[in-house]
Amino acid sequence: MRGVILDLASMEDLDLTPVANQLTALDCHMISSPEQVAERIAGYDLVITNKVVLDQALIEAAQELKLICVFATGTDVVDKVAARNRGIPVCNAVAYGVNAVAQHAISMMLALHTQLIAYHQAVLQGRWEQSEQFCFLDYPIREMSGRTLGIIGYGHLGQAVATLAKAFGMQVLVAERLNSTACRPDRVLLDELLARADVVSLHCPLTPENRHFINAERLSQMKPGSFLINTARGALVDEQAVADALVAGHLGGVATDVLEEEPSRGESPLRKLTHPNLIITPHIAWGSVEARQRIIQQTAENIEAFQQGKALRIVN
Repeated sequence: MRGVILDLASMEDLDLTPVANQLTALDCHMISSPEQVAERIAGYDLVITNKVVLDQALIEAAQELKLICVFATGTDVVDKVAARNRGIPVCNAVAYGVNAVAQHAISMMLALHTQLIAYHQAVLQGRWEQSEQFCFLDYPIREMSGRTLGIIGYGHLGQAVATLAKAFGMQVLVAERLNSTACRPDRVLLDELLARADVVSLHCPLTPENRHFINAERLSQMKPGSFLINTARGALVDEQAVADALVAGHLGGVATDVLEEEPSRGESPLRKLTHPNLIITPHIAWGSVEARQRIIQQTAENIEAFQQGKALRIVN
């Protein structure tokens, strides 16, 4: 099989040997514009993409195409119906970033509780030199132990965050599915979770039903001074409502690794906000070296299984 990677950027520092070993040839492009895709996939048996769109027209025109692999869990960039109609499997990578995302979420919680960013900035600004004693405590520090963490989305990621949070002495609440009226014994309804949690952490996929479900009304249900953590998808929250709640002091802190528009062009209400208790990172929670290398390994496994006539991580 001959393979091509359309957008290796963000994976270029990794060892591609596991994938290359499954192929007679592997060609790589750092970035591919929409206008370049048709030419770049022509004649290849395997196409690997991360964010480059493979629509119906492209899939139907690529006569040699036999397999599509995605360097991610989400496969919305591929027209899976068109691929299925041509008998082309679409494979993804799963659960590769559980440790990395959980670590990032906990890091954000720690940073907010310890006021890490605020103190770092204060030191850079010369505040320590101005102190009349050995330290200064301008920003309130809280211990995570004894606090209540509410987790919304309890798959691999939510469970991993719960395990780490318990190690810090936190009590963990898990939300029942959105709009549920019945509640499983190990879950609580969303309204109750929002009212009781000191920290709310999002770990659910984005669906049409939960878009902007963290809105002004639900933010008002949260405890005054509570923290909101988002390492899932930016569009789960109404960014203007979150910004307003933070400025008003109802939210004690916000840490997000995701925004509705990515990469951010500066139009997000959160990006426009300067606040000591706001942390924004550029969608990097998944990006540990180990997690990204797992994507490579799983992709190699997907290719090997296909060549052996087996089904592995096929999403269509």
